[in-house]
Parts: sequence; structure tokens; C-alpha cells
Amino acid sequence: MKANHLLLALLVTAIWGLNFSVIKLGLQSVDPFILAGMRFTLCALPLVFFLRFPQVGIGYVVTYGLLFGVCLWAIVNLGIQAGLSAGIASLVLQFSAFFTILLGALLFRESISKYQYAGIAIALLGLALIISITDGTVTLAGVALVIFGALSWSLANILIKKSGAQEVFAFLVWSSLFSPIPLFLIAYLQHGANIYAQTLAQIDNTAIFSILFQVYPTTLIGYWIWNSLLKTYPVSTVAPLSLLVPVFGLLGSTLIFSEQIGLAKSVAAGLIILGLAVGLYGKQFVAAIQNYAQRSQA
Repeated sequence: MKANHLLLALLVTAIWGLNFSVIKLGLQSVDPFILAGMRFTLCALPLVFFLRFPQVGIGYVVTYGLLFGVCLWAIVNLGIQAGLSAGIASLVLQFSAFFTILLGALLFRESISKYQYAGIAIALLGLALIISITDGTVTLAGVALVIFGALSWSLANILIKKSGAQEVFAFLVWSSLFSPIPLFLIAYLQHGANIYAQTLAQIDNTAIFSILFQVYPTTLIGYWIWNSLLKTYPVSTVAPLSLLVPVFGLLGSTLIFSEQIGLAKSVAAGLIILGLAVGLYGKQFVAAIQNYAQRSQA
């Protein structure tokens, strides 16, 4: 990978990791569902007026919008509000990779390798260690909500694969159009019409920054760069860099909220990242070692 492209990839993973802390900043004055609703309103508008509807069935676009906007990011917002730190949320959400593997086996009859089983087992040890943390940055409700978000992300990944969408950016923009109404409706059902007046009264520059950061660097620009890199380089070259997202997530939470990263969190993070690495790239790593050993003997 060219150096400038590598720097772009690292920038995207840093933005995605930092985004969890930025979400938490926004939640200090804005309801979780309204925060997500504002995010996806701006992801859709005004770009839907300039981008052609993707050449897929409208059902795929609507369902993806509900999964990605409502069931993933609104629920992650809720999990962070429920007491899960931004750093831990970024780590737990990575379980979407394992859910995608399991769903792929269930829906597409894809085989699960021994490396994937081993990776899942290692990561589950890390999750168990996270649940045992008692420093106030972890709640069972928060973990459960973000795990639900991870499952929703996996379903969204399966859906976009099944749709065969080629215009990924247009797909993301148009699907965002179907997220805000359910999100604003849920907020209304929870709190009544007063929630909108309350939001207008309480929203501050920090919340506005949070919303704009989630819309542009994180969603529109981040996914555009990442998908462009995936089209330019093999998936095996680009995808492993996503393992840095929870690293930047923990660093961001430490810098912005002074979250303490003690031994338990360090070990848990190491186990989950190791599990992801083994599950997703273990086979390629072992094959590379074997090829190197064969060339050395020749």
C-alpha cells in the first residue's frame, strides 16, 4: 500500500475510534435517539438530491437504513448513555465481525474454520473479563445494548452483501433517509413532544460538533475513503487495519474523559483484538509462515 493511502487508512481508523468519545460528548445534552436522528438526517440531506438511487431493490435500502441507523448507532448511543465508557463500547462493538461469520455460516452455508472458532473463544474470554470490571465504566445494560448493536451491524453487512450494491456511497446516503423518522418517533414515544423543545434549549456547541463529526468525517468521508481503498487494494491488505479502531477508541476515551486503562482493560482489549486477528487472519498468517519455512529450506 502506498504511504499516502496507508496514512489515509490510519486516519479513518483513528476517526472511527475517536467517534465513540465524540458520541458521548453529544449525549451530555441530546437524547440518544434524537442525536442519531440528526446524524442520519444530515447524512441523507442534501446529498439524496444529487445522487442517483442505487440499482438495488428499495427493500434493501429501507432495511439497511433501519438496521444501521436505528438498531446499530441509536442502540450504541443508548449503551453509552447506560454507563458503558466510549473506549469499552468501541471494543465490544468489534464482536460484529464474529456475528458476521456466524450469520454467513447460517445464511450462506459458509464453513467456519478452526481459526475462527479459536478467535471467537479468545474474544469471549476478553468479553467475560470486561463484564467483571467494576470501576464504573462498564454496566451489564451497556454491554448488552452494544452487543445488540454489533449483531445489527452484522445483519447490515449481510444485507448489503446480499443486495449486490455497487454504488456503496449512494446506498449509504439513500439508506440514511429512512433512519430519522423512526428515531424521532421513538424519542417522541419515550418523552412526548417536549423532548424537541428541550433539545433546542439544551443543544450547545459541543453537541453540534458531535453531530457534524459523526456525519462528515465518520460516516460520509470515512466510509468513502475506506470503500475506495477496498476497491484499490486486496481486502487482506486493508481490512486488518480496522483492528486499530478499538485502540484509538480507548485512547480517545482516555484523552477526553480521563478513562483509566488498568490491567484488566488492557488484557481484555488484548484478548478481543487477538481473537479478531486469529479469527479473521489466522489462516493467512499460518500459511505465510509455512511458505516462508519452505522457501528457507529450499
